[in-house]
Amino acid sequence: MSMVVYDAVLFLHILAAVMGLGVAFGFPILARTARTAEQARYTLLLFKKLEIMPKIGSITLLLSGILLAILEPWLWKEGWFITSIVLYLIAQVLVIGLLPKGLKRQADILDSHHGEELPAEYRAASKQNAKVEGMTHVLAFLLILLMVFKPF
Repeated sequence: MSMVVYDAVLFLHILAAVMGLGVAFGFPILARTARTAEQARYTLLLFKKLEIMPKIGSITLLLSGILLAILEPWLWKEGWFITSIVLYLIAQVLVIGLLPKGLKRQADILDSHHGEELPAEYRAASKQNAKVEGMTHVLAFLLILLMVFKPF
């Protein structure tokens, strides 16, 4: 197996992480800037438009990670690699399962709201979603830690 191929796939894997995680880490910062209902609507619209980046990055991460392990089968015996896959799958449950439901709930609240002040129900839903985002960020941090330091 050529190191050029492995290095190319590794580069793609790292690029996918930057592409997917960079945008995802910015979402909470953007969400906290909304002070009015109209700003919150616009923020949710931006999320909808930007969500393609983490989706493409996430799928590319999975596929390139599996390809790396196919190219180097010894990876399947490494604890850090197996743990990374498990953490990745947990993160995907949060990102694919919980976060979209939370964002939809926020959007539904805003759709039925009249006026410019952010409703308390929206703020509560936003805080709930922020907790899920926080968990995904912790998982992403742990994944990066495992990938870089390969502790076990």
